[in-house]
Amino acid sequence: MIRSTLVLLLAAWGAAAQIPTPPVTLDLAGAIQRARDYSPQFLQAGIVTALAHEDRVQAKAAFFPTLNAFNQFIYTQGNGTPTGIFVANNGVHVYSEQAALHSDLLSFARLADFQRTVAAEAAARARQDIALRGLVATVVQSYYGLVIAQRREANARRSVDEAFRFLDLTQKQEKGGEVARADVIKAQLQHQQRQRDLEDAETNTRKARIVLGVIVFPDLEQAYDIVDDLKPDLPLPSSDEVRSMALSSSPELRAAKAGINQAQAGVSLARSAYYPTFALDYFFGINANVFGVNGPDGVQNLGSAVEATVTVPVWNWGATRSRVRQAELLRKQAEQDLMFAQRGLALALDTSYLDAQVARNQLDSLRSSLSLSEESLRLTELRYRAGEATALEVVDAQSTLVLARNAYDDGLARYRLALASLQVLTGRF
Repeated sequence: MIRSTLVLLLAAWGAAAQIPTPPVTLDLAGAIQRARDYSPQFLQAGIVTALAHEDRVQAKAAFFPTLNAFNQFIYTQGNGTPTGIFVANNGVHVYSEQAALHSDLLSFARLADFQRTVAAEAAARARQDIALRGLVATVVQSYYGLVIAQRREANARRSVDEAFRFLDLTQKQEKGGEVARADVIKAQLQHQQRQRDLEDAETNTRKARIVLGVIVFPDLEQAYDIVDDLKPDLPLPSSDEVRSMALSSSPELRAAKAGINQAQAGVSLARSAYYPTFALDYFFGINANVFGVNGPDGVQNLGSAVEATVTVPVWNWGATRSRVRQAELLRKQAEQDLMFAQRGLALALDTSYLDAQVARNQLDSLRSSLSLSEESLRLTELRYRAGEATALEVVDAQSTLVLARNAYDDGLARYRLALASLQVLTGRF
């Protein structure tokens, strides 16, 4: 009975294991979201941002007083006197049970360090956005790489069908004695070439599918489909609108500006070594030779003490001055980084916008070329049937149509990628 039950369970498990995982349908937004969930670079940038946030929390906490419980017992070797061998211990047995409250009332270094951590957190968040935009750009490239590969595969299948129809036509006309054997051979060569093109297109589609799958899925065996959203009528915003949005949302500029703030805080931190510091300590508890509120003679042991410390820097052989110079050099480098970031953003905006303009302007011409190529093939086949055209003309018209189809799809992809590049630069994704 147990054996039969195990057999049934194993059979059911095997049947369930053979059920294929249903494919997932992805649009571009879904692919970007999945990439954010699984990208190690983006996740690492998030951890760095979280670490910078904790640094800021710790620096802010340093402004507030700290409270500690101090518990200590000291045994000193006796020498026949009340204090023992070590006079500073004030007794053979010393007990300390105190609450210690410490506060830095005046510390320029604390303030400068807090400002530095605030700027560091802002820079880390900006770099996280930079990592996200880089990830988005990679997903967009891979996504539309798969879209165009699928379109080329579909075009290749149509070309194979057209080549086969022409081959069938020449074979039938050869049997009727209407065309020479050379036309059939030419049609066969054309059909074989289109079949090879289809195999190459299928291979490219599989490669593109693997590339995108690695980015958006943890399981490489996951089946999925994508939405083909290549459209010729996507609007292109004005150049001024793109520039305004990019300047207001650029993480590169935010990171560079945060770097300047961080460097300025470093200068303040280095200069703080020139100024005095003032700290206050308050102790309440027991510090006596007897562990008790009162001593053996009724002397009170429980009490408090206040300690104020002022530290004035006097001389350190120019070390502080050197650290200030170092910090000022770092600030100068951060200012140069901001300038280069601004120039790089302007270059990326201008080139991407120019690509988008040219790609959009060429779409009408590419669409017209595709329509003309389709009409040319139709008319050439009609002329061939009437005996007014050669097989070479039909094959040439088919090749022209293949090129026109792929060129139109490439134009759509070029415009969409240029538009996506602008969207990445303006933070629209």
